[in-house]
Amino acid sequence: MALSIPYYLSESQLVVALQRGEARAQKITYERYATKMMAVCLRYVANQADAEDVLIESFMRVFERVSQYRNEGSFEGWVRRIMVTESLMFLRKNKSLRKEIPIDNVVEEPDYQWADENLQTDDLLRLVAQLPDGYRTVFNLYAIEGYSHAEIAALTGISEGTSKSQLSRARALLQQKVRTLEADSKSASIYGKAAS
Repeated sequence: MALSIPYYLSESQLVVALQRGEARAQKITYERYATKMMAVCLRYVANQADAEDVLIESFMRVFERVSQYRNEGSFEGWVRRIMVTESLMFLRKNKSLRKEIPIDNVVEEPDYQWADENLQTDDLLRLVAQLPDGYRTVFNLYAIEGYSHAEIAALTGISEGTSKSQLSRARALLQQKVRTLEADSKSASIYGKAAS
């Protein structure tokens, strides 16, 4: 007698199986979403090991709270919100959201045409990952997730003014990093031409 292994083709079938507590559905959920959700966690928690811990903790929350999912919006979006919330809780617990670093006033803006022609999405995400935790968190919530400053304040426990300040500082640091990449790239191409 052959065993029938359920494979959940649709999101709604998967959710129903998760709500019944089926271990196979949990495994499939993890396999289906882990890579995307790890990228979400890494955008907030830059340390790989910490991000993996947050990912596992977040999936545990998904499985514990799946009965609260009401089929409003996509299940993946619901899972993503849990990942963001757990990442923020990790940062709050480690007091990483309020740290600020001094930056010089941004006088010179980067060459945006050079950036458009030479920077890929992965390059930009690496630059964002290099930001201090608080700046990176606010930048991700505002620029990538689409939250307002009021929503960011409620999610993170910082004031709206702090959210705006950290976004401004994040943008300034990103501009500095893009200018540095641009200068390095141009000097490398000059030296490359001189060597040939």
